[in-house]
Amino acid sequence: MIGRVTADADPADSPLVRAARGLPVEHTPVWFMRQAGRSLPEYRELRAGTNMLQACRTPDLVTEITLQPVRRHRVDAAVFFSDIVVPLQAVGVDVDIEPGVGPVMDRPFRGREDLERLPELTPDMVPDIAESVRRIVLELGATPLVGFAGAPFTLASYLVEGGPSRNHEETKALMHGDPQLWHDLCSRLAVISAAFLRVQVEAGASAVQLFDSWAGFLSRADYVRHVLPHSEAVLADVADLQVPRIHFGVGTGELLTDMAGAGCEVLGVDYRVSLTDAIERVGQGVSVQGNLDPALLFAPWDVIEQEVRRILGEGSAARGHIFNLGHGVLPDTDPVVLTRVVQLVHELTAR
Repeated sequence: MIGRVTADADPADSPLVRAARGLPVEHTPVWFMRQAGRSLPEYRELRAGTNMLQACRTPDLVTEITLQPVRRHRVDAAVFFSDIVVPLQAVGVDVDIEPGVGPVMDRPFRGREDLERLPELTPDMVPDIAESVRRIVLELGATPLVGFAGAPFTLASYLVEGGPSRNHEETKALMHGDPQLWHDLCSRLAVISAAFLRVQVEAGASAVQLFDSWAGFLSRADYVRHVLPHSEAVLADVADLQVPRIHFGVGTGELLTDMAGAGCEVLGVDYRVSLTDAIERVGQGVSVQGNLDPALLFAPWDVIEQEVRRILGEGSAARGHIFNLGHGVLPDTDPVVLTRVVQLVHELTAR
């Protein structure tokens, strides 16, 4: 087993879960968003000839890809190898992930009749997801697995725009032009996201992250009125599972207070906001996660070390701190640098 402590140890008592709950830890835990895949040569070799969604639905591949960065970097958590559109595909949405583009919908969401294309997600639609999680957890031992799902707003934007968007004009037009339809759409997506998280936790994941890629494109007023209630619904729907819930968005500095109040134990902070400012805004009610700029991993080591030390110093003021990047690992990142960052965090925070 990969677990760094005794094989019979409980992931619920791991540094990551303890930090998420604001409990004392033996060292600051560290993992990286998008650590599974992307920058690892062993991942690229394994994925050769297999498209992304097919890989996400193949337990042998999912298990190996999820475990690769834990073996290489000795991070304090694995993150489930998947994609935020997997549950949409599972309920019947015709979606593909085009290399260099991202998720692309065959039929963008355009009206009330399209709601019928979004049934509830049930466990029998994703038996492969549960099987993958069970296999991973068995291999991880004491190391926790972080499951994740896309937040309703981000999923809605992909559906309405038909793919990634620079301005989200179709999304905002629907949000303001037909707010009832917008809320009905997001309500359905909230149910789907919560169900996807539940499948992962019930199969053995020790924490979950709700990932809102596009929330930073909204004003605070729009976020509070049109988005926050649906993210709250997802997080509330998995509250009974008693695992830490991480809430993360990109470009969400002005939304941090609202996101922290949505029902999470951990607030993910992107690299645009210092942890000092984030903690000042949200107080001691939640732990924080973050937030090294992924692009700085390309800088000389002395620059990286200085930034890691700064972030650890800022994070020490929170009730709990999980070291991470302020967004995902970039594809051309040198894996050796990631390993050195993990080692540095552990060395500097050993208690």
